[in-house]
Amino acid sequence: MSLPYSVPRPLQAPPPASGPPVAQADPRRLIAHGDIRPDPWFWLRNREDPAVLAYLEAENAWTRAEMTGTEGLQEALYGEMVSRLQETDLTVPERVDDWWYYARTEEGRQYPIHCRRHLSPDGPEYVLLDLNELAAGHDYFRLGAFRPSPDHRFLAYAVDTSGDERYTLFVRDLETGVLLPDRIEEVTYGVEWSEDGRTLFYLTMDPASRPWRLYRHEMGSTRRDELVYQEDDGTFILSLAKTRSRRWLLLESASHSSSEVRLLDAERPHHAPRLLVPREPGVEYAVEHHGDRLFILTNDGAVNFRLVEAPVEAPGRESWRTVAPHREAVKLDGADAFRDHLVIYEREAATPQVRIHDLRTGEEHRIAFPEAVYTVGPARNPEFDTTVLRFYYTSPVTPLSVIDYDMDARTWTLQKRQPVLGYDETLYRAERVFATAADGTRIPVSLVYREPLALDGSRPMLLNGYGSYGSNYDPAFSSAAVSLLDRGFVVAIAHVRGGEELGRPWYEDGKLLRKRNTFTDFISAAEHLVSAGYTAPDRLAISGGSAGGLLMGAVVNMRPDLFAAVVAEVPFVDVVTTMLDASIPLTVIEYEEWGNPNDPAYYEYMKSYSPYDNVAPQPYPPMLVTAGLNDPRVAYWEPAKWVAKLRATKTDGNRLLLKTNMGAGHSGASGRYDVLREVAFKYAFVVDAVSGAVPGTEVIPSASEG
Repeated sequence: MSLPYSVPRPLQAPPPASGPPVAQADPRRLIAHGDIRPDPWFWLRNREDPAVLAYLEAENAWTRAEMTGTEGLQEALYGEMVSRLQETDLTVPERVDDWWYYARTEEGRQYPIHCRRHLSPDGPEYVLLDLNELAAGHDYFRLGAFRPSPDHRFLAYAVDTSGDERYTLFVRDLETGVLLPDRIEEVTYGVEWSEDGRTLFYLTMDPASRPWRLYRHEMGSTRRDELVYQEDDGTFILSLAKTRSRRWLLLESASHSSSEVRLLDAERPHHAPRLLVPREPGVEYAVEHHGDRLFILTNDGAVNFRLVEAPVEAPGRESWRTVAPHREAVKLDGADAFRDHLVIYEREAATPQVRIHDLRTGEEHRIAFPEAVYTVGPARNPEFDTTVLRFYYTSPVTPLSVIDYDMDARTWTLQKRQPVLGYDETLYRAERVFATAADGTRIPVSLVYREPLALDGSRPMLLNGYGSYGSNYDPAFSSAAVSLLDRGFVVAIAHVRGGEELGRPWYEDGKLLRKRNTFTDFISAAEHLVSAGYTAPDRLAISGGSAGGLLMGAVVNMRPDLFAAVVAEVPFVDVVTTMLDASIPLTVIEYEEWGNPNDPAYYEYMKSYSPYDNVAPQPYPPMLVTAGLNDPRVAYWEPAKWVAKLRATKTDGNRLLLKTNMGAGHSGASGRYDVLREVAFKYAFVVDAVSGAVPGTEVIPSASEG
């Protein structure tokens, strides 16, 4: 947003040697419901103001200066992380018709190379896209859509070179390698082909970055693309997918609490979309196609969801037949339909499960997993007529593994485990413990550490959290985190309310007027880990990003004494001001998550926890805050304003750093080596912050090093 000012704004930012930058405070006041909120750094929203960019650059310079003493540690961490990579590697090939698709990486190159082979995974290689070539000359590069046409002649793909998540769609002739003139700007996620390979469907965003229009593009046509559907409700967003059967395109309109689906005939792309079940407040559903029926996963009358089936031609509620009933202790997360099997992804006691339903016999079984703390999720599984389910399995000690599971034979075949050079998983242990919240609720916490562990409070810890949108923060292996584990760290995840680890009620208890449960749960988890001897306050670092950054901001305001360091990545911290501005990307959509502050009750509640509004004149632990200048999800000015207010208000001399990526968005760097540089920087900050309290935080030799 560009805000006019009549007088150029001077920047009060002394050189790094003289102290941190100081952002000028303006006597700006914001008024809502008769309440006055001073907002002296509101001016930082205007990225057209030269003083804004100068301030961000000054903060970056200060961050570099403050971290100068950690450069050796950063290099050591980065070197360790790279040394564990199998730099030249390839993914497990995925069969689609007679073609095998895969991606490979080469040593020293940032991005994958997408390839395929014909008839056999050992046949001649055809390079489809070398992302390193496409990324040349760009500081940032992200591949969005990657859609071969049904006849495998063309490839539709989309790229983003700024981080603003507005993609350019290209089409390449895979026989000649030539780019076709069918180039479309400003598309978003969701690109699909008709079955004849002559029509492309794609989504675009409105000025508030909301996916809202579906267009039809005829290959080679110079006519203006046809608008197929427009979602006018500002609280709903569109998404587009193709069924595994390839018979239908699914156009979903969804808010945070309601949805509806339209079918588009993939074989008759000019037919109008057909609405299945009209939207109702509080009712969500998702659809899978199987022959003449649809499987529908819904929370209609089932808080943790149930699975029903209905005829394609008459999908209304009156024709629903229950396939998997609602269960209070089990949350249904999704379903995949194959010719003879239905795969149901569910969650019980904070643990994901996979249930196989034989459509011929009605028999069911769950897949058995070898560890108590793990994560499992489906691969793309493009083939409909198969008995093999491919899924991903990982745990805090087990690298990501690609599994092919024969649903008839009930056999498990490991296709590949992520190579992690020099890593010995027998040296580490994962476990789950439970903290007790003030209201008696048990909070799951997943832990991983290097053995042996003495519960004497001597270990440093990095405690992570998120807790919003019903998103699950499942425990998974991190090759980079081994560098912390080998320095004695315990790495943990607090599965706080606001996620769905314990079902939909877990989410409902951490949103809207119960959002503070997310923050108090995290504090309870930290207190439990301290009291149980896993760590101590002067050894406890915490980390979260985006809505997890909001969590960091809230808990450090509430209990700054409990933490030794805080990392808040692209944090959503200016909650009230952002949610009052409907012009900001995604604000209106978020009303069902945080509430609408135009309602005084929600305004007051948001104000009670909004990190920016609750910065207090008190000591704060060392803090690293990151931002992305092109971030469309959490605007750069939120972390910038927060840091400016912290600098002016806090009473300690602890390190406070703002690191803004001036050429990226919400996800930070895009190249794999650049990503590791960012992780090494973050970990160096954490290790340095606790090293004064923890003697001997040097790396422990691995088994291969003796």
